[in-house]
Amino acid sequence: MSEVPPWFFRQAGVIPVRARGDDMEVALITSSGGKRWVIPKGVIDPGESARETAARETLEEAGVSGRLSPEPIGRYSYRKWGGTCEVDVFLLLVDDELATWMESGIRERRWLSPEAAARLVREPALKQLIAETRLDSV
Repeated sequence: MSEVPPWFFRQAGVIPVRARGDDMEVALITSSGGKRWVIPKGVIDPGESARETAARETLEEAGVSGRLSPEPIGRYSYRKWGGTCEVDVFLLLVDDELATWMESGIRERRWLSPEAAARLVREPALKQLIAETRLDSV
């Protein structure tokens, strides 16, 4: 693989949430390879804000849209491309869910309790963000 541009290591992601009665559910998606559960996220392209990236990636990867938190609710990091990616995480209160979306052929979307979702992701800081997610944070 050729050298990765430094800006690839700055990313934005989203924890999509919805109310179900008195409970809250969190959407996770499978990684592009289908082996891990992750949140929608992606590289912040030059000229794009973290918030714009978060909204775009969530629609492309998870097929959901809605009200995005004005600021990130936290950050986590993970290793990729021989470096460390830093992901600013936003919260999205979902108001539209597509049956098919851009990446629905390669990703599965699943709605889970925050506790179940936190158990499925790998990164400790992301586990904590998901476990602490509240609907009133949007």
